[in-house]
Amino acid sequence: MDSGAYLASQLAKGFARSLHRRAVVLGFSPGQFPILLELWGEDGLTQKQLLERVDIEQATMANTLSRMVRDGLIERRPHPSDKRAQLIFLTPKARAMEAEAIESAREADLALFKGFRTFERELTLEYIRRLLENAKAL
Repeated sequence: MDSGAYLASQLAKGFARSLHRRAVVLGFSPGQFPILLELWGEDGLTQKQLLERVDIEQATMANTLSRMVRDGLIERRPHPSDKRAQLIFLTPKARAMEAEAIESAREADLALFKGFRTFERELTLEYIRRLLENAKAL
């Protein structure tokens, strides 16, 4: 229990479980959430652009996007100038769930910080950000 990496892993699993309970009602999975966030911010990205923005493996991204097509959350369209690329767009179903999905993630986040005072939460977030910067250099 003295390993930061182990504790971070357990924290991520706990958040994923909490988000999953909320997300399944809306029709998405925690693994799809970062992609949805990116597309809610800027629709019509390529898979390569999504890979650059969401830190997951190429194969995981491809599988996740395929499931999102299957689930009716995204659609792929040909890129107008690059025949090898496709643009990924949200469906009306995914657009309609944005506010509720973000609220569900916020509720899951708040549940993690239950019992924390505001300054404790902010300090913890600052420490996590610093840890993530260090992790990028590994």
